[in-house]
Amino acid sequence: MNTIPNHQSLTLVLRLKDRQTPATVSSDTDNQVDESNRPLNPPKQVSARPGRHRKPMTATKAQTKKSPPTKKSILLTVLVVLVVLGILVTCGYFIKLLIDSKYFFCYRSVKFIPLDEACNGKADCSGGEDELSCVTNLTVSTIFPVRLVSESNVFQVYSAGTGWRSVCSEGWTQQHTLKACQKLGYTNKPKSSNTSVLSLPSSLKTGPFAIVTSSAVTTPINQTVADTPGCSSGTVVSLSCSECGERGPTDRIVGGTDTTIEDWPWQVSLQLNGQHTCGGTLLSPRWVVTAAHCFSGKKLLSRWSVVSGITYMTVLGGSSVDMVIVNGKYDAARNDFDMAMMRLTTPVSLADYRRPVCLPPKNLGLKAGASLTVTGWGYLEEKGKVSTILQKANIPLIGQDQCSSPIVYADSITPRMLCAGYLEGKVDACQGDSGGPLVYQSERWMLVGVVSWGIGCARQNLPGVYCNVDEMLNWIYNVMDENP
Repeated sequence: MNTIPNHQSLTLVLRLKDRQTPATVSSDTDNQVDESNRPLNPPKQVSARPGRHRKPMTATKAQTKKSPPTKKSILLTVLVVLVVLGILVTCGYFIKLLIDSKYFFCYRSVKFIPLDEACNGKADCSGGEDELSCVTNLTVSTIFPVRLVSESNVFQVYSAGTGWRSVCSEGWTQQHTLKACQKLGYTNKPKSSNTSVLSLPSSLKTGPFAIVTSSAVTTPINQTVADTPGCSSGTVVSLSCSECGERGPTDRIVGGTDTTIEDWPWQVSLQLNGQHTCGGTLLSPRWVVTAAHCFSGKKLLSRWSVVSGITYMTVLGGSSVDMVIVNGKYDAARNDFDMAMMRLTTPVSLADYRRPVCLPPKNLGLKAGASLTVTGWGYLEEKGKVSTILQKANIPLIGQDQCSSPIVYADSITPRMLCAGYLEGKVDACQGDSGGPLVYQSERWMLVGVVSWGIGCARQNLPGVYCNVDEMLNWIYNVMDENP
């Protein structure tokens, strides 16, 4: 009988067992786990409970709390807000300018009307508010009772019987000086002096004369004098009624040069809807003289402002206007009597860059060739652009005979006009300078002309034409006296 080796029989037994119980029998090596493949933190199996949802994972309150804004972010936010507000304000300003240039708003009836329907003599708004604040006309038929005459500023009073009389110095007091200057529209530091009768122009040496008889405060200065055959003192009264015509220490002006407002502190800019339209001249802290033609078709006061004290053109700091009076005899066809007066709502403060000019005495008697100065921001050349910096030009006075000659302006020139410039046409005043000053220097600077008209700019034999202030003094004094 053959026997099977022990090791073979053991193997056979094991194989038989494997066949009989394959799911429960394994070798010792199969029961060992490979530790290298075991995860360090094995995920736990979570089974969902029926009828419940798992809450999402959320951060703690400490984790959700935001950090406070930094100073830089706050400043940036404020800056952005200010920029946006600035843009809105700027846009609103220009939109208002655009609307104001085309329409008038009726506040009571809450409607807009075309601008040319305002101040046309017909009420288009309820209550007639479109006709309340408009340019007015004034014709003066009376003779203003006092005046200054000749380059010595001799004080004269008028009476219907005698006419103009120079006032003698005897009996004259500071109280008379104050009253006389107040009548002329001035109250700032009035002064008087005595002028020898022998030094007067020949037309004044022989009278007539007057002497003061009363110093009553309430009596008008022209009613405190009486006729006299002559001055026993040998002198007459000369007045200096204000610190006018003074300038700092020291053009459309075709051919002009840059200058500063301190040199010509009476120069102002008349602006319509914030745009420079004409020049003007400061006569007192509240009165400006300019040209009548500046207001043709532009009669609404609220659209006008006066900017003073500037060298460079700007729209800032303008003064509102409560009255514009055009000479009632203004003839647009001929530009005759081309003068208007503007009253500021509030008097301006005087300084080195803002001072009034002096009105000239009657019959100043300038000769042809006298040196004059014209200033303004008008065009620097014909069909050019308006200057952004104040311009000035020195020009000579042209005699009336030469200006009205056939080769110049012929019969277009009236006594209310004077000519100045060069007939060869190298320097002139142009568009934009209308209404501006033509001044002459004696002891002080005096206004002798207001820029009025011309043909072209700096053309040969076509000099600038100015409203003659000497011929308009009576009207000017009446306007200021009737509208204090």
